[in-house]
Amino acid sequence: MNTLISEPGPNSGDYGTDNERQVLTVVYILHAVALVNGITAIIAVIISHLRVNETQSAFIRSHHRWLIRSFWWALLWSVICGALVWAGIGILGLAILGIWWIYRIVRGLMAYSRRESMPA
Repeated sequence: MNTLISEPGPNSGDYGTDNERQVLTVVYILHAVALVNGITAIIAVIISHLRVNETQSAFIRSHHRWLIRSFWWALLWSVICGALVWAGIGILGLAILGIWWIYRIVRGLMAYSRRESMPA
């Protein structure tokens, strides 16, 4: 029987404390609101960076890492697309980036509600 499990399974019970889950919920909400104002994503990524190594829960940690990666990739591509707006393709890139952002947040929230870890 293998007792070394790095990621929580559906029956492992490794879902973090109530406080950790509440913080993660707030971080997801801040990321979702960022589609409207952008500033809340900065607050959310700071919280995730501060909390990712504080938790003993691999489940919570995987979601924080998912959101951290989402933020930094979105920032990189928004800078690139913003620089390409003058060429006309930047607007399309920003639209695609917005759809990708929604996908990342919705996929994360769905996995969170099913108590599934996010991929590394």
